[in-house]
Amino acid sequence: MEKKSPKAWLYLLPAILFLGAFLVYPLIDVLIYSFEEGYNSASQTHFGIGSYNYSYVLRDPYFLQAVKNTFILVIITVPVSTLLALLISMALSSIRRLRELYQTIFFLPYVTNTLAVGLVFMIAFQPTAYTDGLVNGLLSVFGIAPIDFISGPYWAKMFVLCFYTVWVVLPFKILILTSALASVDQTYYNAAKVDGTPAWRIFTKITLPLISPTLFYLVITGFIGAFKAYSDAVALFGTDLNAAGMNTIVGYVYDMLYGTSGGYPSFASAAAIILFVIVLTITCINLLVSRKHVHYH
Repeated sequence: MEKKSPKAWLYLLPAILFLGAFLVYPLIDVLIYSFEEGYNSASQTHFGIGSYNYSYVLRDPYFLQAVKNTFILVIITVPVSTLLALLISMALSSIRRLRELYQTIFFLPYVTNTLAVGLVFMIAFQPTAYTDGLVNGLLSVFGIAPIDFISGPYWAKMFVLCFYTVWVVLPFKILILTSALASVDQTYYNAAKVDGTPAWRIFTKITLPLISPTLFYLVITGFIGAFKAYSDAVALFGTDLNAAGMNTIVGYVYDMLYGTSGGYPSFASAAAIILFVIVLTITCINLLVSRKHVHYH
């Protein structure tokens, strides 16, 4: 088959048109909006072109709080969820009887509605007029005073948000890693056992290198997913995330468009471009790191 066959471009044309219409064009449109100062969505007019929208967003305390919350969420939940998923997947791989049942149980939170899971977490962590909540009841056994995890201190609310996020993303990572571990050729393990290789060395020299592409995929998608977090915070703290001090960058963009401070598409576009640059930078850094630590076979 010729390298420059027109048939290949014909096959790619639907995907190219789809990506152009729903990815490239919106990105260019948002980039243009982000430089239009004083844009009026009703009259479709603006009074200037410049970087004011970016300077406003970068000085906005609500945006800075959203950036702080998002970065804390990313830094904590991505490594914790990936490590827990790896440990649980290895435990599941070592179980022969009822393995499919355990895998199904661990996967159930992934197919459960996000808001429903958030409601359960709220009930478990939030004190009421009649009870201190399930979690506070457990803490009282150890002599710890009740804590309002939903409306109380910032660190308590961030703990619940991180816990909730890890809980939601963990099932998918367990499923992927369990499949990756099952695909490892058992010949390597058998040879290592014959040589009397310790278990920790088998894990670091055989298991990790062979599943490193899967781990890298989960880390990349984990970073992107955590940076796009919004529904998790809404499920726990309601729609007024600025008042709760728990907004995220995506939540800030939404508020600028449709929230109580909505009607500012230029500010929302500037915030969206900043988020795009952050995610692109983190992704490029991960790609550079993966060249040394990811082994493709």
